[in-house]
Amino acid sequence: MHGGNEKKTFQTLTEIQTASQTSMATGISELDRVLGGGLTPGSLVLIGGDPGIGKSTLLLQTLARFAQMGKKVLYVSGEESPSQIKIRAIRLGAVSDNFVVCSEICIEDVLGQIEKLAPQMVVFDSIQTFYTSELSSAPGSIGQIRETAFRILQFVKTFSIPAFLVGHITKDGAISGPKSLEHIVDTVIYFEGDPGAGYRVLRAVKNRFGPTPELGVFEMIDGGLVPVENPSEIFLTRHEGDATGSVIVPSLEGSRPLLVEVQALAVSSNSIGMARRMATGFDQNRLALLIAIMEKKLGLALQGDDIFVNVVGGFRMSEPAGDLGICAAVAGSFKNRPITSDTAVMGEVGLTGEVRSVNQLETRLTEALKLGFKRCVVPYSAKFVKSKSLKDLEVIQVKTLEGAFDVLFDS
Repeated sequence: MHGGNEKKTFQTLTEIQTASQTSMATGISELDRVLGGGLTPGSLVLIGGDPGIGKSTLLLQTLARFAQMGKKVLYVSGEESPSQIKIRAIRLGAVSDNFVVCSEICIEDVLGQIEKLAPQMVVFDSIQTFYTSELSSAPGSIGQIRETAFRILQFVKTFSIPAFLVGHITKDGAISGPKSLEHIVDTVIYFEGDPGAGYRVLRAVKNRFGPTPELGVFEMIDGGLVPVENPSEIFLTRHEGDATGSVIVPSLEGSRPLLVEVQALAVSSNSIGMARRMATGFDQNRLALLIAIMEKKLGLALQGDDIFVNVVGGFRMSEPAGDLGICAAVAGSFKNRPITSDTAVMGEVGLTGEVRSVNQLETRLTEALKLGFKRCVVPYSAKFVKSKSLKDLEVIQVKTLEGAFDVLFDS
């Protein structure tokens, strides 16, 4: 028998004492939404994105909010000198006595200093620049990234300090050292958008403390990133008249309904062989599948046309509820028939041409009504009962792609 002072390895669930998981609001509404309400003590969040997209800007602003609340925060940068960081902090209005900066890159030294400082939030920018002296490989190698990230994880769990890791995106669109990092951390969020455009999308792809996929939207201005409370206004373009090949789709990202405009262009192909199929913001293979369904079930001769699809505003539509909108936009351009600008369209399209149900239908309809839409074409669903709040919205339920087109193009 072992001595009674040995730590218990096995415990029943009833014996385990749970620590408080109360999340701390960052003061930046869109970031809090993506994180599931705020930062959980001891959580490690990986934020990835292209260079120049605004990762460091967002985290400097987050640290500044914490510092303004009287909390000591630490920004550890392996890429910029303290003077460079201060110049950026001045521009963002982030200078504070509670805001501490460190430019050390040996992780053992960094963690030793953090233990003495005892900050209430830490940012490591970026994980590719740090190294552990126990490995001989260069900073940025897969081994160094994994080991340093694991050291940081152990540290933040031990001292219950929330921390951010910044990870750069590689050419193939993955965070460098991707799967190893995604498995190690508690939360993975991606910062997306065209660096030349004014808007950024923050998307959670993994979160142990909140829902996924949740979405936050920011506008980049001279003074930093500003949360956008009504993102539909970005992704939605209201035309003067009815435009061919343009359809509005009520999409859902996490708990947030968003109205997005889908544009399609179908033109006679000049290329020899296969006609081109190109999509921005929508899966290209899914587009090819939907075109095949329209050719087979509706007899549309699309095989000789180049077809281009664009989801406006840099938004990426990942849910199948956008299928019907994509089909309607392509057919509208091919037929040169506009869909009225006060009509929104949603539904998943099956291989037999049926229009299948979407989740949280009423949430999507409420958003459409709020933004002035008069008519919505939706999947036929016996479960849907129109509420009094939607009395001013004409809801047309369809069972098939053919039935949807009869409604949309019957004029």
